[in-house]
Amino acid sequence: MIRYRFLTAAVCALLAAAPALAAPPADDSTRDAKALADKIDKLIAERWAKEKVTPAPAADDAEFLRRATLDLAGRIPLVSEVRTFLADPAPDKRARAIERLLKGPGYVNHFANTWQKLLVPENDPTNFELLLNVPPFQAWVRRQFSENVPYDKMVRELLTAPVVSDGQAAIFRLQRGERTEPSPMLFYLAKEAKPEELAAATSRLFLGVKLECAQCHNHPFAKWRREQFWETAAFFAGLSRDTNRFGTTRELTDRREMAIPGTDRVVQANFLDGSEPRWKYKVGPRVTLAEWVTSADNPFFARAAANRLWAHFFGIGIVDPVDDLGDDKAEPSHPELLDVLAREFAAHKFDLKFLIRAITLSKTYQLTSAYTDPSQEELRLFAKMPVKGMTAEQLFDSVSAATGYREQGGPQNPFFGANTPRSEFLTKFASQDKRTESTTSILQALALMNGKLVADATNAERSVTLAGIADAPFLDTAGKVEALYLGTLSRLPRSQERERFVKYIEDGGAKKDRKQALADVFWALLNSSEFMLNH
Repeated sequence: MIRYRFLTAAVCALLAAAPALAAPPADDSTRDAKALADKIDKLIAERWAKEKVTPAPAADDAEFLRRATLDLAGRIPLVSEVRTFLADPAPDKRARAIERLLKGPGYVNHFANTWQKLLVPENDPTNFELLLNVPPFQAWVRRQFSENVPYDKMVRELLTAPVVSDGQAAIFRLQRGERTEPSPMLFYLAKEAKPEELAAATSRLFLGVKLECAQCHNHPFAKWRREQFWETAAFFAGLSRDTNRFGTTRELTDRREMAIPGTDRVVQANFLDGSEPRWKYKVGPRVTLAEWVTSADNPFFARAAANRLWAHFFGIGIVDPVDDLGDDKAEPSHPELLDVLAREFAAHKFDLKFLIRAITLSKTYQLTSAYTDPSQEELRLFAKMPVKGMTAEQLFDSVSAATGYREQGGPQNPFFGANTPRSEFLTKFASQDKRTESTTSILQALALMNGKLVADATNAERSVTLAGIADAPFLDTAGKVEALYLGTLSRLPRSQERERFVKYIEDGGAKKDRKQALADVFWALLNSSEFMLNH
């Protein structure tokens, strides 16, 4: 009897509608974001008219909510969120959903995960020193998004962070159980504090320039020269690692010149736009570089950020690849649009949420992903929403949301936490560089089809979610199919789907067992391309 009450309570919570959300206050930032959204649509529509493109229709409410939740919170919506949204007749419910997602913890988690992987793509589980610095780096990135730190301030803090460290002292603090303060130190350690590695990462991430192509020689077809690469690296020339003492990093703050390897030439630190730094007394070269990089007048900074955010939501940038803005051959698909996004981003003090709000409020973002006309084939015309592969984190968190899985225990020790279901899943589902060309490896497919997480969640005897739905006295077979669809695909089943699965379940499936047949349907939905893709 106790078990029955527990399962009934669980399924009631799963199916219940959340309370309606009040409309957000229409402050200046919100109004400006809507005005920018309208400008986005105008510029995109002008290109459609020029190219004689027939755009796809708007996404329905279910498609929009699933996409926005994946893009903003990193997971599919919960059943209660879907039911509430679909039942809401208010014309501004999409804007309110965006506000709710931007204010929720999912936004912080998702964007912190995204930026952590961008800033530190290096992954060496055998490197003790890197593992030691993962928790403080995670805390630092999370703080940037939880406090909505302006993007220029976040980048400036990263580029000017103190990097003098003693790894042995850090180990002693860990052994004593002392709390480590949030720190971006991992960014420098992952690049081994090498000026050339830091210059390449800085120019690519924050300026949209693949400068490393010029590290060894002048490329005959590239814009950037070898001297410019090492002039940028010279801003980090004062950094060094003590190879004889574990985890020790030092910096000479007055050093700002480097010898080009293999030559007798020495270059001074210099900006990529050709302007010369204005050095200040007792101000280190990294501070001078950070001030130039994050300046509103910088010809690269705001454009690179706007292009990267656009690619986050559409799977492809206005300039593609996103880190090739400095290449004369990489033409923007919509030059005026990129200029407008960059200009408004800078004008609104590099507020990431402002730019995110404008993009997601646009009708362009809210188009369906369904292919409805041959003129929509070119993705960079944005005449329909491109279908995107999920990141590994999105897929795991979506499976968890659909199945009710919760990882046990608190934060994992960075040295012994690599065998959790989440970490094992993430290692198999490496993120795709080209999200609009998503592929699934055999190991990834097997992880979903036969992995322990999905196997337990779809086991007719062990799954709490399945047991709750199967035993719910207020659900007929059609209602149970509907609950599974809302929980996995975030939409109601179509009439043919409902009829087919109701018949399959009532016939007992292959084993003539209704509960097992319900589990079969759950398994099929979790392994469908509709579940695994963001569309």
